Amino acid sequence: MSIRPIKRIVQAQPTIEGAGVRLRRAFGFGETRDFDPFLLLDDFRNDNPADYMAGFPWHPHRGIETITYVLAGSVNHGDSLGNRGNLGAGDVQWMTAGSGILHQEMPRGDPQGRMHGFQLWANLPAALKMTRPRYQDIAATDIPEVTDDDGTRVRVICGTFWGRTGPVDGVAADPRYLDVWVPGNQRKTLPIDASRHAFAYVFEGVGTFRDASAPAAVATERVGPIVAAAAAEVENRSLVLFDRGDAVTIQAGEAGIRFLLVSGEPIEEPVAWYGPIVMNTPDELRQAYAELQDGSFIKQG
Repeated sequence: MSIRPIKRIVQAQPTIEGAGVRLRRAFGFGETRDFDPFLLLDDFRNDNPADYMAGFPWHPHRGIETITYVLAGSVNHGDSLGNRGNLGAGDVQWMTAGSGILHQEMPRGDPQGRMHGFQLWANLPAALKMTRPRYQDIAATDIPEVTDDDGTRVRVICGTFWGRTGPVDGVAADPRYLDVWVPGNQRKTLPIDASRHAFAYVFEGVGTFRDASAPAAVATERVGPIVAAAAAEVENRSLVLFDRGDAVTIQAGEAGIRFLLVSGEPIEEPVAWYGPIVMNTPDELRQAYAELQDGSFIKQG
């Protein structure tokens, strides 16, 4: 087994999206090669309704898939094809924008005003950029959870892990999307297909991801939001980008650690990206925005 080295560690940065939603962005709107087929990960966690209630009013998407995973509160959504719904705690929505869709997402807090969720963008290959849009709304009760002998718990949102298969299927990037909890002071090694790009995003607790040969403590070098190290302690809102290998190892801190573990087969195609539309060439991007202006953006009803 080859334990994946750590390529870098990034702290999610504050940003404002939609109509004024304050969130943290782990990656996105920059160099995408290391994360291919993924484009963006936002952590929309907030305890102040004034910072998220304005939501994400009507906006377009083309050429991507968006994955919304709610942990607290709810998200009301609707689109130009007539789909409507509400995502509650533990629910997932996987939207294939394909040839084009207009939609909105309006977050609402729980009784204590808390809102927490993630949105991940996955790219579509050129052959599927103009595919028919579709939704997969997944209830929390339909997402399998498996517990290992040491108490490690994994919710399998997409892909197959430890003999369980997540309910989201037919996704072009063929991703594996896991919500992992490792109990306090446990060391755990988790398999990942060697051909995939992979990252972990920590959102609860503290722990250390490491190489197989890494010592217990390694000095780290911080350059802006990026830390490069063979083994470094990570905590809330830390994204760990892995290099090649077929497994990752995590040593949980005393209180345990919870993180998303996401991997996918790279598409390795050119990316032409502006806002919520991702194509392969600048000409395709210009065409998409021209169609938004002339009313021909929606291709399939």
